[in-house]
Amino acid sequence: MSRAVKFVILASSALTAPAAFAQQAPASAAANSPTNSDASNTVIIVTAQKRSENLQNVPISIQALSTQKLDELNVSNFNSYVQQLPSVTFQSLGGTPGTNVVYMRGVASGGDGNHSGSLPSVGVYLDEQPVTTIGGNLDVHIYDVARIESLSGPQGTLYGASSEAGTIRIITNKPDFKGFYGRVDGEVNSVDHGGVGGKLEGMINAPLTSNVALRVVGWYQRDAGYINNVAGTRTFCGTATTDADGNVDGCLKDGISVNNDQFIKKNYNDTEIYGGRAALKIDLDENWTVTPTVMYQMTKSHGSYGYDPSVGPLETQRFFDEYRNDHFTQAALTVEGKIGSWDLTYSGAYLDRRDLQVSDYTDYAEAYDSLYQSVGGLANYFYYQDAAGNTIDPRQKVVGTDHFRKLSQELRIASPADAPLRFVGGLFYQRQSNFIHQDYQIEGLAPDLSVNGWPGTLWLTQQKRVDRDYAAFGEVSYDVTPTVTLTAGDACSAMTTR
Repeated sequence: MSRAVKFVILASSALTAPAAFAQQAPASAAANSPTNSDASNTVIIVTAQKRSENLQNVPISIQALSTQKLDELNVSNFNSYVQQLPSVTFQSLGGTPGTNVVYMRGVASGGDGNHSGSLPSVGVYLDEQPVTTIGGNLDVHIYDVARIESLSGPQGTLYGASSEAGTIRIITNKPDFKGFYGRVDGEVNSVDHGGVGGKLEGMINAPLTSNVALRVVGWYQRDAGYINNVAGTRTFCGTATTDADGNVDGCLKDGISVNNDQFIKKNYNDTEIYGGRAALKIDLDENWTVTPTVMYQMTKSHGSYGYDPSVGPLETQRFFDEYRNDHFTQAALTVEGKIGSWDLTYSGAYLDRRDLQVSDYTDYAEAYDSLYQSVGGLANYFYYQDAAGNTIDPRQKVVGTDHFRKLSQELRIASPADAPLRFVGGLFYQRQSNFIHQDYQIEGLAPDLSVNGWPGTLWLTQQKRVDRDYAAFGEVSYDVTPTVTLTAGDACSAMTTR
């Protein structure tokens, strides 16, 4: 659903030592502050081939959004940056943040969001670490980001995990020793036919000693709602009708009737996002650097992002409180150094992501009541009753949770980037797990109609899935002429799923 913005108020301030606010600056003030990215937008340095290179010299299909471009476009989330990447498409669960399934180059095999299906065919990386999860990508808030790289697939040599169709990389700005500086950005916006939202973001870079620097980033964003949950009623089958032989052949819609009066709300599909990121850069000597980072983000979505045209424009009728809480923590460690003239890199990370979603299944119950109306409906065919044998409200709600854990480690070595013959190779290991819980609940359902040990649960899904990846990879490039490069690579990998 397209949302038009009535007005936007932007404010951006730069901070410099000694922690004093400068005069108000435009939204692209970060381009004038020291960062690890080139703000001129004439030279963009990317690491698509596991080494720093000018975007113009990278011999693969790649698109990159620089810091300046991200600021100019006011990009803050997945939906806003993927619109700038022509080769990337996605589908989501009714538009709910964190449920996007990503596709590149039209490849849709695998990654359909089913937790029991194949892994996604597009890999998502946060700096050096893969953060791909089945059932929806990690919707990382975009702020103080050096660039976003989109690498069209297949990416089978240097990026093997879920990168058959391509890879999306989010590269954050790292701590530096150029001095104390910071930035604060604020925004207030209004959604056409909706509510008022806004965001507040800030970052500080602080050298702590001559060889230690800290960078801290924080944000809060509220996306206003624009879907109205309006009044509605549902009436289910009650009295069964019979034929001449006394067999049930239908029902009268005179059974239990319910309304959604307690859930009526205007602009009820709002979302709150808050979190932070901290990175510490430690120069052990002139050749070796250690960078530990940690990031946390919480996304709270309320209501549903879908609407029913038969009810009205941007209107729906929902009969349960619906929401989704999605939060993750990632801890990562990157060690970079040199052995002679060769670059050695180790990157390891641990991701813990949990989500809880409650969904209204009233439409499902109504559809099945109509489908089985010829045999008495839900009340007279499935006998949705309480322990005393009384017919009960057949509406369902689904309580679903996912608990993702991902551990990844990579050791990589690369020859000098300015040599005509270059090599990149390494080892990769990844273990990811997901504990899936989906509970279809009907209030008051009799114990003998419920899942054993789960009173009120009509259907229960519980599954623990574990995927392991092992890989060794290598790539050799040779500059035949200044404008012609031959590249050959290979990867040996194995994956297990249980």
